[in-house]
Amino acid sequence: MPAQSTPKHPRDAARQPQGRRAVPRQRLRWRAVAAGLILVALGLGAAWLVYGRSASTTGGIMTFSGLARDHVNGPISYPQVPPVGGPHNPVWLNCGIYDQPVPNENAVHSLEHGAVWITYQPNLSAADVAQLRSLVRGHAYVILSPYPGLPARVVASAWGAQLRATSADDPRLTQFIKTYEQGPQTPEPGAPCSGGRGVPIVG
Repeated sequence: MPAQSTPKHPRDAARQPQGRRAVPRQRLRWRAVAAGLILVALGLGAAWLVYGRSASTTGGIMTFSGLARDHVNGPISYPQVPPVGGPHNPVWLNCGIYDQPVPNENAVHSLEHGAVWITYQPNLSAADVAQLRSLVRGHAYVILSPYPGLPARVVASAWGAQLRATSADDPRLTQFIKTYEQGPQTPEPGAPCSGGRGVPIVG
């Protein structure tokens, strides 16, 4: 005698799948948020690979490693202000003293050649600017220029290294130039810092 099937409760019948149900809006929203976060993480990872794999601070000097050295035409967005390395214009900036902002992309190429780039806030007093000019005058591999949006009154940068100073007479600026002008961090020591782009002022 065949076994009799137990009649199902009406609730059980209601629980049976009735085709693919629509995914709730809340779940779709969370999936979109997760996808967005993944894209942001991928973007940050790409920037990490391109601009610098690690950063550290010692004695007030921030150092960055793993900087790309590709030649790129057109504007480049850098993570540091001012930049300390990374992709740059094929033409370097002539070293010297400037009274107007200079292009990041050309200045970074000069850093690759061993230049030190001293930048200052455009509203720095005339006396402080004169002191900075006196500091850098006579150095073949130093650039001085104003820089809008600078995070400190004066910032000294070299390839993979940066120092923020609160004043033009900060003694660390002199030491920074001594250490990093054609220093051991230079990817292309001896490469020129003249014959490129830019016309420094006299004096």
